[in-house]
Order: sequence, then structure tokens, then C-alpha cells
Amino acid sequence: MKNVLVILICFLSVHSFAQSQFITKGRIVYEKKANQLKPLEEEGDDNAWWKEMMKSFPKILTDQYELKFNATRSVYKLEKENTENKYMWGSKPSETDNSISDFSNQTTSVQREIFDNTYLIKDSLRNLEWKITQETREIAGFECKKAVSKICDSVVVVAFYTDQIPVSAGPENFGGLPGMILGLAIPRMYTTWFATKLELTDPTEQQLNPVQKGKKVNWLQLNAELKKGMKEWGKQGHRLMWGFSL
Repeated sequence: MKNVLVILICFLSVHSFAQSQFITKGRIVYEKKANQLKPLEEEGDDNAWWKEMMKSFPKILTDQYELKFNATRSVYKLEKENTENKYMWGSKPSETDNSISDFSNQTTSVQREIFDNTYLIKDSLRNLEWKITQETREIAGFECKKAVSKICDSVVVVAFYTDQIPVSAGPENFGGLPGMILGLAIPRMYTTWFATKLELTDPTEQQLNPVQKGKKVNWLQLNAELKKGMKEWGKQGHRLMWGFSL
């Protein structure tokens, strides 16, 4: 009887420990890295003035973002501006941009500055077709599974998510996986997002409900408006559209 009791206690302890590993609220810090010169280098522009100007800009930009979340809601935004960065035209992040995901209602609300306009994008949560693979990777102490999808018809997105955080969210407006996305890469944009730390905090109602403003549109309306304004911009316009669609 004593041995049975010991086994039962051990089982309950292990079960309790396993249960405690599932995290449904907290704050994640992501490091975003973007190679801002690579697209221009690939175009092979022989303009001497342009090449000389590129020398005054850093190749890699690094910014810190944060995602505060609980089981029903998340808010993603720039943590603080990196004063060491020197951004080329159109690539500087805005401290007023933020993305709210409401998992209960399956909706998103995004405030985004684009050129001289502020938009408030209200729509359904992004519904991507993810292909989950067998590949794994450790990120911020969590074992993550690899998943692949596409945006803008042909732009490949690679995500790494952990089911130890059973909240379907991630950097920017990405989600739709059976766990939190801790790593994200978009090769054609030469950009990655990787979690560097997780804080086990409980976000307040105020933190999860920031005040938003801007011209109200949905994603289709925004894309139509931007395409009309950038129809003569060529490859640069396509790259900017990918960034605005995140």
C-alpha cells in the first residue's frame, strides 16, 4: 500500500509539473532583423550616386518588439526605437503602430502609419494555410515546430511555434497555429523575428486594449488603395506592399 501511495504521489507531481508548463499569459520580446540593402544589391543598380549613398546606411537593422497576451487577446507593438539604426526611406517603424488580436471574436484591429496617413484596419484574423513539418528548433528555451505558408500569393513565410504556449498568436499579425509563434522568417523580405525572452506576467486590461485611431478600412480596401497609389513603383512598390501586408 505504501508503494502504491508513493507511485500515486509521483504521478500527480509529474502531471502537475507538465500542466504547469503550459503558458497562457505573459510578455514576449522579439528581435526583428532586416537586411535593408539586400533588395537594392540584387537589382544591380550601377548608378554611382546610389551606390555611394548606400554606404552611409547599415546593412542590418535590428529592432525590439513586444507581444503581451493572455488566452483571449494579444497586443503587438514596437518596444522602443533603436536610436542606433539608420533607416532608408519608408522602412522606419512607428512607435504608434500596434496590432490587437481578439481570439474570442476572431478579429483583428491594427493601427498602422503608412506614409503620411494613419489607418485603422479592422478585419477577421488572418487565415493562412500552414503546412506543419517535422523539423524542430529551440527558441528562447522552447522546442518549436516548423510550419510554412505564403502571403501575397507567392511570398513564403516560415514560422516556428511552440505548443507549450497554447495561444494562437505571434509577431506582426501572424497566428493560426496550435501554439505561439516564437520564430518567423520571410526570405524574400530578408527579415526575421525571433523571441529572445518570455516574462510570466499578467497583462492588464488597459495594456490589452490600447486606444487606436485612423482611417477605418479592411485589408482588401487598404491593399486596393495602396496598389492604386504605387502602381508605377515597380519592384520597390511590391516590396513595400509585402511590408504593409504583415
